[in-house]
Amino acid sequence: MRYDFNTDISLYLNRLQDTINRLDKSEINKFINMLLDARDNNKQIFIMGNGGSASTASHFCCDFNKGSSYGFDKRFKFICLNDNVPGMMAYANDVSYDDVFVEQLKNFFTPGDYVIGISGSGNSKNVLKAIEYANANGGITIGLTGYNGGKLKQMCTHSVNMNVDDMQISEDLHMMMDHLSMKVITNQMINDNIKAAE
Repeated sequence: MRYDFNTDISLYLNRLQDTINRLDKSEINKFINMLLDARDNNKQIFIMGNGGSASTASHFCCDFNKGSSYGFDKRFKFICLNDNVPGMMAYANDVSYDDVFVEQLKNFFTPGDYVIGISGSGNSKNVLKAIEYANANGGITIGLTGYNGGKLKQMCTHSVNMNVDDMQISEDLHMMMDHLSMKVITNQMINDNIKAAE
């Protein structure tokens, strides 16, 4: 080994664990129930983010469109607004990077749809612009944030805030929200099917 990173490793893991311990479980519970409401009411769920948050948004789509939908009668309709790179680049080049999400949303959004914005700072302009559009057009909006939640926390119908001044830990926990929610929902769906078959 070239270096001994044990102290740094412990500091990171301890901070991660401390942030997990401080999460508001009622916020998480409401988030999970909102996802179920969207599915049960046959609504689309649009999701977006920049950088690491973009990969988390894509991961949500994978886990819910396949993992929590395959083999079940009721299915999720997740659409990731940062997955069409050519479309994003066209808007960024010809209009503005601030419009890369909202302009796509205008193509597909219908009143009652859900829009999830992921932003560690809570201040990503392109995310805020899409959330603002959804709010003004009958949407239900959710923010996944870090730090103090920024503008996104204040704008959304509901927010789950990681409340830590650390981008990497915020992003870790946004990814955890995906897996936690998927697990809880999928287990509930399996249990519901077992009860229905009895």
